[in-house]
Amino acid sequence: MIPLVHTGMLIGVEAYPVAVEAEVGLGLPHFQIVGMGDRAVAESRHRVKTAITESGFAWPQRRVTVNLAPAGLRKDGSAFDLPIAIGILAASDVVKPQVLGDYLFAGELSLDGKLRPIPGALSLAATARELGIHNVVLPSESAREASVIDGVAVLACDSLRAVAEHLRGERPLRVAETPPPSAFREVDPLDLSEVRGQDDARFALEVAAAGGHNLLLVGPPGTGKTMLARRLPSVLPELGFDEALESTRVWSAAGRLRGRPLIIRPPFCAPHHSVSDAGLIGATNPPTPGEASLAHRGVLFLDELPEFRRNALESLREPLEDGEIRLRRAHLAITYPARFQLVATMNPCPCGRFSSARPGQCTCDIEAVRRYRARLSGPLLDRIDMHVEVGPVPQEALLGPPGEASATVRERVVAARERAAARLQGVAGIGPMLVNAAVPPGLVREVCCASPEAQTYLAELVAGWELSARAFDRLLRVARTIADLADRPTLEVEDVIRATGFRVLDQGLS
Repeated sequence: MIPLVHTGMLIGVEAYPVAVEAEVGLGLPHFQIVGMGDRAVAESRHRVKTAITESGFAWPQRRVTVNLAPAGLRKDGSAFDLPIAIGILAASDVVKPQVLGDYLFAGELSLDGKLRPIPGALSLAATARELGIHNVVLPSESAREASVIDGVAVLACDSLRAVAEHLRGERPLRVAETPPPSAFREVDPLDLSEVRGQDDARFALEVAAAGGHNLLLVGPPGTGKTMLARRLPSVLPELGFDEALESTRVWSAAGRLRGRPLIIRPPFCAPHHSVSDAGLIGATNPPTPGEASLAHRGVLFLDELPEFRRNALESLREPLEDGEIRLRRAHLAITYPARFQLVATMNPCPCGRFSSARPGQCTCDIEAVRRYRARLSGPLLDRIDMHVEVGPVPQEALLGPPGEASATVRERVVAARERAAARLQGVAGIGPMLVNAAVPPGLVREVCCASPEAQTYLAELVAGWELSARAFDRLLRVARTIADLADRPTLEVEDVIRATGFRVLDQGLS
């Protein structure tokens, strides 16, 4: 009987089932792994053989063949070490093959038989549940994150020998317990009260948080653009369980959870402007989520937006519209979730000193300003709902009392989101994200409930500004969020006027 060991491999953030078959047959001593493995899988021959002998088991002095099925799927990573070792032990009658059917194994082996953590433990546990497998054996450091999946028992182990003893009924492995809710709580060290002055920019941040809108802050250096942007997560509501599971799954696949059991605060990702295309949207070899996917259900912050590579910025156009990243290579197609809120900053001109309050300080000519702003394409700017000017802070504001705390602003944001959710609930074509920014283009006019006066004003605005259809829809969504914050069931002219103040690049900042 050839033993079969269940395991899985990550492709993007999803785990796909893989079966490990092991045979100890006649022939000269030789160890071969087949099934289209990468270099890490090929090198596992040395790790597995040494780990088995160092764990006190005899290595079979015969021909050992291990097959990873399906053979046509390329296998990546070191998580196959443990299931390969268990398959060989079962083929050598160290453990009984019959007990393996209700287990899924994954883990990297060190040479002394100890187990090291692996990425994607959460996705592996979810796949085990889908397959009807009730027990998942993982390294102790990875078991904690997988324990949040209901319906499976996640067994934490530290060594190959401990797994073998469990399968032989000698010493049961510990079941990883789901951490209490208090373990999920994270205190945001940044608070909006630290921002003094900037009332218009603060309100823009509140509107962006309430509606899930993309935001671009434009202003000279030192005006607090980055400070404001980094405090956006502090006014966002906590993620629901399903949203938190989606976000945690991405971070687990990237191997960046670092012991956190579940991410319930919206993640905040701030890549450097030198980030590559693959670093931003994800890679295929090996499949690794990028910063845009790590920001799923949270905030992607791009400081000094025009300094990023043009190709990298243009690669964000699809996820900003569709909420996912689709990568296609010759033999591989990967979809990464990327429903993030984009927040970016930029200077108004190359010298950075222009502002509408102090236009005389700028030393740039018109052509230099035009070239600087041309680094951002029109289609990309069309996908950013709000362009907000951030001017210099008056001295009296710097010396004045602290601003409103994040907790107070968050209460208004939550109330506005609840009003939007009540209005959007049950509307056909709207997914689970019940915020104004998620309303599909074809439904914007229907669900925004604009008064006749507001509709007339909007028609005049479109004609005067020559807005694209996408920019018009985004302006309407922002106006609807402003009305929700004011608890107005109907969108009025004053809401539209205030929303137009958040489109400074359409009006010509300089």
